[in-house]
Parts: sequence; structure tokens; C-alpha cells
Amino acid sequence: NVTVLGDVKTPQRVPLTPRGERLLDVIAEAGGTSQPLDRMTIEVTRGNAVQRMAARDIVRDPRQNIIMRSDDVVTALYQPYSFTVMGATGKNDEVRFEGVGLTLAQALGRIGGLQDDRADPRGVFLFRWERPSLLGPVADGAQPGPGGLVPIIYQADMKQPATYFAAQHFRVRDGDIIYVANSRIASLQRFLGLLSSSILPVATVRTIVP
Repeated sequence: NVTVLGDVKTPQRVPLTPRGERLLDVIAEAGGTSQPLDRMTIEVTRGNAVQRMAARDIVRDPRQNIIMRSDDVVTALYQPYSFTVMGATGKNDEVRFEGVGLTLAQALGRIGGLQDDRADPRGVFLFRWERPSLLGPVADGAQPGPGGLVPIIYQADMKQPATYFAAQHFRVRDGDIIYVANSRIASLQRFLGLLSSSILPVATVRTIVP
């Protein structure tokens, strides 16, 4: 038998036959996925090994449609990854995404983009833990954290046209944090707004901030 769990219509144990059922066969036997296929990730547990792959990659590449073995566990996961967004964006939230991945441009689109009246387009930051081997000299002297990873911050200047092209290829990873800084003008306006409501006349604030 193969156990099929997760976001399928009828989770069950699927018996194997001598013809050699494949991964998509047992998912179909369980009624298929309960969510759109292009947003699903399929996890296969075989013994002590666990592998994940995007569901649409299994359909597109027959080599990924592997033959099942007895006691395999297949788990269909709907958008199992997430990143967190904070700062001057359309929303501050944990945003889930699917196994096919997400680019920085797509991530900014999903959160409603930068707030025009608050955000500093030069201050888009992505916080991530990276393997030192990927960073080269950049990681020299960095204090390793959990799992030997080092913290790194990527900055994107959205006022530069070239950044938009780069953002279409820069991949967002599970656990990333995106922070959009407030513009200096917005911070000044909020500060003066606070003063205007407490000690300063409104006319004074209007003179300082057109």
C-alpha cells in the first residue's frame, strides 16, 4: 500500500499492483488534489528520506512521476511555503506561496506593492539566512547562526529601472522577511501630525509641510 494524505479529496491507503503505479496514479486514486494543481507541492516520504516537488513539475516532466513502493507516504500540500512582509506595503502579513516558487517582483505584487505615500522606494530589504559557501568573501567574519547559516540583508532600490528586471529573477525562499522602509518625508509628516494634534497650531504644520 501507499498512503496518500493532505489536500486530496479522499485521503486513503492505495493498494499497489504488479503493473507499477506511479505517483500521479495514486494521487488520482485519492480523488486528485482539492486545490488547483499549479499551487500544490507533493511530498514523498520513503523510509527516512523526504522529498518535495511542485505538482506541475511532475506533470510536465515524466521523469518526476516516479514508480511507487510499498509503505511510501504521499502528502499533497497547498502553498506550504511562506514569507513575511512588514513596513510600508499594502499589507503586513505572512504570505503563503506554492512549491513552484516566487520571485521578488511577484512577492511585491502579492502584497499590494509599495504604499505610494509612505514607502521609500530605495529601502526595500530582504532578510535571509544563507550558507556561507554561497556568499564567498561577503561572509568573512560573520557569526554563524542556526545550522551554520549566516544572516544577510539584500537591498533593492526600486527607483533604478534595472532593479525591476533583477526582481523578476531573484527567488524568494521559505522563511524570508521583506521589509519596506518608510520615506523620510512620511516620517516627518507623521511626526508633525502628532505635534499638530498636541501642542502646535495646524497653521504651523501646514507651513512646514506643503
